[in-house]
Amino acid sequence: MSPEFQLIEAFVHAAAASPRAPRGPGDDAAVLPRQRGASCVTVDAVVDGVHFRRASSRLEDVGHKALAVNLSDLAAMGARPRWALVGLGVPRGFRLGDARRLGVGFGALARATGTALVGGNVTRARELSLTVTVGGEVASRRALLRSGARPGDRVWVSGTLGDARLGLSLLERSGGHEARRLRRFPRLSHGVIERQRNPVPRIELGQALVGLASACIDLSDGLAQDAGHLAAASKVALDLDGGALPTSAALVTAYPEARARARAAATGGEDYELLFTVSATREAAVRRLGRRLRLELTAIGAVRRGSGVHLRGAGTAPVRGFDHLA
Repeated sequence: MSPEFQLIEAFVHAAAASPRAPRGPGDDAAVLPRQRGASCVTVDAVVDGVHFRRASSRLEDVGHKALAVNLSDLAAMGARPRWALVGLGVPRGFRLGDARRLGVGFGALARATGTALVGGNVTRARELSLTVTVGGEVASRRALLRSGARPGDRVWVSGTLGDARLGLSLLERSGGHEARRLRRFPRLSHGVIERQRNPVPRIELGQALVGLASACIDLSDGLAQDAGHLAAASKVALDLDGGALPTSAALVTAYPEARARARAAATGGEDYELLFTVSATREAAVRRLGRRLRLELTAIGAVRRGSGVHLRGAGTAPVRGFDHLA
C-alpha cells in the first residue's frame, strides 16, 4: 500500500464513517439515500505544485480540471451531476482577472454538464488551490460500486491510456528520449498536452453502464493502481493483458517497444477514463454502447478468483501508479 493510501486508511479508521452513510469511504463517491433515489457526493482538490504548475498552466484549464476530476468520480458511480461547492485558496498577488479566468474554465464545463455552482469559500493560502465538492443523483440501489466484480466477468476500459502522463512530461520538459521522440510531431504533442490539461469526464458512459457493469472505477492514479482498488473491493483478481491496453498514436510514437508502451499505459495517472467489469455474456451490449457513444471501449482482461492485479506483457519490474504524496 502506498503512503498516500496508508494515510487515508489511518484517517478514516480514526474518524469512523457515519453509520448513516451506507456507502462511504472506499468508492469513488459516497452514496447517501433520499426518499427517492440517492445522492452521490465526492470531493477532490487541485493544488499548485502537485497537480499543476501555475507558471506553465492556463488558469482556464485549472478551473476546468478542478471540476472535471470530481465529475469523473460521479461518472464512475453512474450518477448525473447536479451541484458543486468550491473552496478557493489564493496566494498573495492573486488578482480579480485571475479569478475570472479560473471561473471561465470551471463554468464552461459546469454548463456543459448541468452542474450548478451553489456556494463555497475563499481563504488566503501559500499556493493556489481549488477544493471542489460535487453532488449528483442516481436511482435507488443503482449506483455503480467497486465491489461488484465477479469471477468470469470481463474487464473493460474506455478511451486510451497513458496520454496525460506523457503530456505532463512534455509540459515539464522531462521524460527523456520518449518525450523527445514525440516533440517532433506537434499535432500529437498538442493532443496529449490537452489530455493532461483538459480531461473529459465520462459522464454519459457512466450513466449508460448502470445496469450493465458489475463494478466501475475512474482512472485517476493509473490503471495498475486503480485496478488494484477495484480488485480489493470486489475480493477478486484481475488478469490484464498489457498488449490489449488501448493506446494513442502519440504513445506508440513515444514508446515504440511494446513492453515499455504497456508500462506507460498502465502507470500513467490522470487518464480519467472508466475501468469497468461486465458479465462475459454482455460483450455485444458493451460494443453497441461504444458505437452509440462513439467512444472506444476495449476488453483488456478477465476477473478470476484470487487477489491483486496481474499484468502480462509489461516486463517483470513492479508496476505502480501515481502517488500524490511522493
